[in-house]
Amino acid sequence: MSGRTSCSGQRGRTGAVSNRGLGSEPGSAAEAAGGCGELKRCGMARACLQAVKYLMFAFNLLFWLGGCGVLGVGIWLAATQGSFATLSSSFPSLSAANLLIVTGTFVMAIGFVGCLGAIKENKCLLLTFFLLLLLVFLLEATIAILFFVYTDKIDRYAQRDLKKGLHLYGTQGNVGLTNAWSIIQTDFRCCGVSNYTDWFEVYNATRVPDSCCLEFSESCGLHAPGTWWKAPCYETVKVWLQENLLAVGVFGLCTALVQILGLTFAMTMYCQVVKADTYCA
Repeated sequence: MSGRTSCSGQRGRTGAVSNRGLGSEPGSAAEAAGGCGELKRCGMARACLQAVKYLMFAFNLLFWLGGCGVLGVGIWLAATQGSFATLSSSFPSLSAANLLIVTGTFVMAIGFVGCLGAIKENKCLLLTFFLLLLLVFLLEATIAILFFVYTDKIDRYAQRDLKKGLHLYGTQGNVGLTNAWSIIQTDFRCCGVSNYTDWFEVYNATRVPDSCCLEFSESCGLHAPGTWWKAPCYETVKVWLQENLLAVGVFGLCTALVQILGLTFAMTMYCQVVKADTYCA
């Protein structure tokens, strides 16, 4: 029975008793009005909860599907390219494939918790989703701040680590690092970390990998320096990132907005569940 019908019926019964003069109590009308107000508040709370519930579910379904996509790309990279884009000798597991797999799995887990919390209207799951997403947001913000504050130190450490990694180029078990350097030097038309002479220490000779050559050919790295790229790879890639800083910034901003939207949905639904439990108990 709807709140409106129940309230109307209550008023009709109260009026009938009053008209017959069968000893109706003065407080009965106030109690009926109070009950009607409670039913209206309960109905409004449930309606708001249902609206937020489906929005929350749709958002987290997209979130979960995005995680599936990232995970799929990571698995594909791991299966077809090995440890592609592993440049760091200090963190050999920090490859593009591994990063995508971990990120995709984590996003899928958060999205699943959000979907389940929305469907079940479970306060514990909603709060868990909110805290997990808040933790990720704060972690990303902290990393971004530290990156800008310690840019110079990060630059020095990165160059030192990359030069150390050059000594693993072409060695057994380091196919990912070798492929990554070959692709970077070919695509960005650069050679070495800070200079093409970085390779001289690796080979103990005046030579560079063939990917450093202006025109690729077998053993072209043994030829004269005039046939090699001279630009340092670290600075070249850094300049490329700076030129595409707008795209990087837009991506970061969109990511932050999606996370803030998820936090808003989670907390709004949590409050609506509490309100519905209070009014409809």
